[in-house]
Amino acid sequence: MALVPTEKILASRFIRDYFFIIIGSFILAVGFVFFITPYKIVPGGFFGIAIIVHYMTVGIIPFWPEGIPVGVTGLVLNIPLTYIGIKILGPKFGLKTVVGFVLSSVFMDGITMMREVADAPLVDDVLLSCVFGGVLIGFGTALIFKARATSGGSDIIAMIIAKYTNWSLGQLLIYVDSAIVLFGLVAFHDWKIPLYSLLVIYITGKAVDAAMEVSGYNKALFIISKEHEKIKQKIVVDIERGGTYLKGKGMYTDEEKDVIWTIVSRREVAVLEEYIHSIDPCAFIAVMDTREILGEGFQSLKHKIEP
Repeated sequence: MALVPTEKILASRFIRDYFFIIIGSFILAVGFVFFITPYKIVPGGFFGIAIIVHYMTVGIIPFWPEGIPVGVTGLVLNIPLTYIGIKILGPKFGLKTVVGFVLSSVFMDGITMMREVADAPLVDDVLLSCVFGGVLIGFGTALIFKARATSGGSDIIAMIIAKYTNWSLGQLLIYVDSAIVLFGLVAFHDWKIPLYSLLVIYITGKAVDAAMEVSGYNKALFIISKEHEKIKQKIVVDIERGGTYLKGKGMYTDEEKDVIWTIVSRREVAVLEEYIHSIDPCAFIAVMDTREILGEGFQSLKHKIEP
């Protein structure tokens, strides 16, 4: 089974994906080198294990007197696991994931080598380091995700276990990363490390979610009004958006109602609300955040899914 799906070299999507992987890997590496590694924080994943190995091997290996580099350990762990993952799960990751974890490791060790004091924290406040480190790692990881790749690590372990159990992937990711965090407690004998590590994991997850909200600028609206025809014309003609009529029935009156469901931008919400108030002050409007909108007038589903 082929590792790499057919993809047009130098096509705009190809260039964009690898640009995201390069930038995302660099940002992720910066988060680790300047904020996470200096405080021995273990935020799950293979790079968390690599941080433990780095500090546990200080003064043991003559070639690396300051400990085995984090990037080297991450690379050594990722290569065989990705191969096993491909054998068991099929080519779910492909070349992009390999490029992702290789670049992350190279950037991590490259930036460390260029620093005057390799493991010196950028700021002296560990809590501030957790916040900024988590945000940078999360944002970098999200860029890699946007290219339909991963930076390797515990997600592959979780996918392999999920294949042979009834556990959900989300639960398994928590279990795997928690085990790595506890490993950090055993290695460093400091309760503050797992607590800070869990904080970084939480912040990283929130940063990934925020960065992955491709169309968070748009809002979904449910509108119930006697003047639905006028509102329809406002949406279709003036705002130049589409929508869908849904059939509804009032719970108290049993009256049949036409419900408008539409997607507009935040600015257009204000325009539409003002117009609806002017023609029907008793109208009902529900405004909801959207995480991602795919289809005509928004991001193309074909463009997202196909290489």
